[in-house]
Amino acid sequence: MNIEGFVLTLTKATLGTAAIALFGIIAGLVYKGIDRKLSAHMQARVGPPIRQPFWDVIKLFVKENIVPEHAISWLFNLAPIVALSASIVILLYLPIGGFEPLLSTEGDLILVLYLLIIPSLAMVIGGFASGSPYATVGAQREMVLMMSYEFPLAIAIIAVVWRLAGGIDAPVFSLSTITSYPIWNNVGIIGIIGCIILLVALLLVTPGELSKIPFDAPEAETEIAGGLLVEYSGRNLGMFYLADAVKTIAMSTLLVAIFFPYSISPLLNVSGYLGSVIDFIFYLIKIFLVILVSVTLVRVGVARLKIDQIVATYWVSITLLALIGLVLVMFDRFYMLGGM
Repeated sequence: MNIEGFVLTLTKATLGTAAIALFGIIAGLVYKGIDRKLSAHMQARVGPPIRQPFWDVIKLFVKENIVPEHAISWLFNLAPIVALSASIVILLYLPIGGFEPLLSTEGDLILVLYLLIIPSLAMVIGGFASGSPYATVGAQREMVLMMSYEFPLAIAIIAVVWRLAGGIDAPVFSLSTITSYPIWNNVGIIGIIGCIILLVALLLVTPGELSKIPFDAPEAETEIAGGLLVEYSGRNLGMFYLADAVKTIAMSTLLVAIFFPYSISPLLNVSGYLGSVIDFIFYLIKIFLVILVSVTLVRVGVARLKIDQIVATYWVSITLLALIGLVLVMFDRFYMLGGM
């Protein structure tokens, strides 16, 4: 590659990263506003305007950034940067609105699973670095929560990939492959039931991944005064707020890519730029529905769980649910192979 080609590639990568980061931040804040508005109406309240998250972020970034006296300052300030950066990097590996991911490898699904851990891990490090006993308790709870939901998440993802393996001649751990060969098109009746169960398991994992009620024990204000984030303020708190917004888009996009990778433009017989616009709008609707079901409805309908209840829910109930889905998907594959 010559110098001009390298510069062009680097420019495209930089602009693409900036565009995806901007999209993740704006979309995440908009969906946060919609989520808060819908939750309020479900509880017979008026609620804040949809634009409120934008005002919250602006307010945080103009306020003074305070570092506790006994904190490890460099680690305390680095944690929110790492959380936001990792959340944005996840989006680079995900197909968004019918467009191919900016970054793609044969095993990017595994990489995404690892990257999903980093924002939570950054919050844990920031909590310990703050020197606050409340943040320390919150960090311990966050670590327990991470260990709880990762197991059913991995089972659900591996079940889908394993079902595709052997049936297609392509790297099955690539998100591009998964979106090109939708799981629903490659299973029978038993497999469809198994995939529905796996989908439910992932929908229940999502609020834990995002530390939303009822799985928000690490940040329980009424118990540990904000937990992990109790000592954060100003732009540091603002970056954690943005990281949560971007991770919400990333998690919902991952779920859409695995289970609902379909485009609507072929059904409408529309192509070109108009087709791309229609597919992007359809993508926004899909992630809205995922957030509505997995975050808003769960948050309104269920009270906060204690940390031991969270562990029991994920390690027993949801893991068992994911294993049942895995067994049904396995049985479906063997049944279809036996019938061939």
